[in-house]
Amino acid sequence: CLLIGLPPVVGLAAEPADSILQQAGVQGGIIVHIGCGDGTLSAALGNRECYLVQGLDFHAEHVAKARQTIQSTGQYGRISVSHWDGGRLPYADSLVNLVVASGKCQVADEEISRVLAPNGVAVKLDPETRNLKPETFFRKSWPSVIDEWPHYLYGPDNNAVAHDSVVG
Repeated sequence: CLLIGLPPVVGLAAEPADSILQQAGVQGGIIVHIGCGDGTLSAALGNRECYLVQGLDFHAEHVAKARQTIQSTGQYGRISVSHWDGGRLPYADSLVNLVVASGKCQVADEEISRVLAPNGVAVKLDPETRNLKPETFFRKSWPSVIDEWPHYLYGPDNNAVAHDSVVG
């Protein structure tokens, strides 16, 4: 991952973002920040180019402020914010690598698990301090019906046939 210099407004959330990313162990991919508020933490989570971050919030004023925050960093596009009605998450099954829920997240655990990729991580932050609590950390297990590809073409013999019953 490449580190990008950010203005001071994002620096305020850099420490919690680094802590979240370090504890989650996610090395890249899609991050969803539910309850993104002013966008400071969303922007800090996307501080490395190996992440694509989308903040979600159901308050229109939060979405507008978050967009301004992210645009001020010059990263809007790879990091974005959308208005969300608070119901079903707008992602395909098993797509997201990291879900960060801030504030009083009312998303069912089953819905978060639905969008998490195998080995994906979900964390819930304390609504008061925005700190990560160990009991709010969840890693989705690797399903037994999906085979792992240890090499580019499945095995060391370059045979691209896996023992996977999900993908044809």
